[in-house]
Amino acid sequence: MEHFANLKTMVNEALVKANINGPPDALYLPIRYTMEGEGKRLRPVLMLAACDLFGGKPETILNAAIAIELFHNFTLLHDDIMDNADLRRGKETVHRKWNNNTAILSGDTMFALAYRWMLKTKHPQIIEMLSTFTQTAVEVCEGQQYDMDFEKMPAVSIPEYLNMIRLKTAVLLGCSLKIGALATDATPRDVQLIYDFGVSIGIAFQLQDDMLDTFGDGKKTGKTPGGDIIANKKTYLFLKCLEIANADDRVDLLRFYNPDDPTPHEQKVATVTAIMQKYRIEELVTQEMTQHYTKSTQLLNLLKAPREKVESMLAYAEWLYRRNH
Repeated sequence: MEHFANLKTMVNEALVKANINGPPDALYLPIRYTMEGEGKRLRPVLMLAACDLFGGKPETILNAAIAIELFHNFTLLHDDIMDNADLRRGKETVHRKWNNNTAILSGDTMFALAYRWMLKTKHPQIIEMLSTFTQTAVEVCEGQQYDMDFEKMPAVSIPEYLNMIRLKTAVLLGCSLKIGALATDATPRDVQLIYDFGVSIGIAFQLQDDMLDTFGDGKKTGKTPGGDIIANKKTYLFLKCLEIANADDRVDLLRFYNPDDPTPHEQKVATVTAIMQKYRIEELVTQEMTQHYTKSTQLLNLLKAPREKVESMLAYAEWLYRRNH
């Protein structure tokens, strides 16, 4: 894991040197506030790790790593507005600290800056990198729309939900890894395999995120516990519980997830969480997570890369799978 810690340090140093700043302060201060948050830097770290895995030099694609982190944080900025979230990484969300208009415009600027930094990447494969990045940006927005649509739909299937998180979360991990691989002499087969690994571990990552939102420690996650329940998010936890619950509990779940339900948030979270615990939903989510995690490790083991570097990536994947924040 030391290798990945070093890559994270490299990313953080590059972000400081990037000095994303400028007038007007009202536009750039929220951007700095967002980027200075104590994030995992997961996506840029995976990009650099994939580059290293196939024999490339991570420092040559730091501009692309900055771009992917800018884009990711842009999505969080806008996601928090849509979810009416109060906290992100233990701090006030931008729309709470400033206002919605500021958060929207600062987010838009981050999206544009992400392309500026991608274009600074000098590499023969830059067109393919940009194509991958652009397709991913479209898919992330599609996933976000599905997420919002699901809040209003009376019925959502588990396959529909898994596709939504594939688009909203997992493809960005795949994109990060693919761009890292494209910066090397990796074969098209290995480029596809590392992308597919990212998507599989990304789905497992989001399922873990969903579980931590309900059952995690808010002090560790930096989010308001039960935020998904308050926002009527039809997560895997809710859908699986609805699938196996008895008739009375199904009625209660559907009532609580009605946007017009007047139940106070604290009571709603406590009651829905209790129903989920009754049906041991944590165990069932873990089983689904394990399937995607196992698939990700199988894909990694197919790569034609130095075994010690594959083992290092496997260890990082396991950390993502077992994390508690």
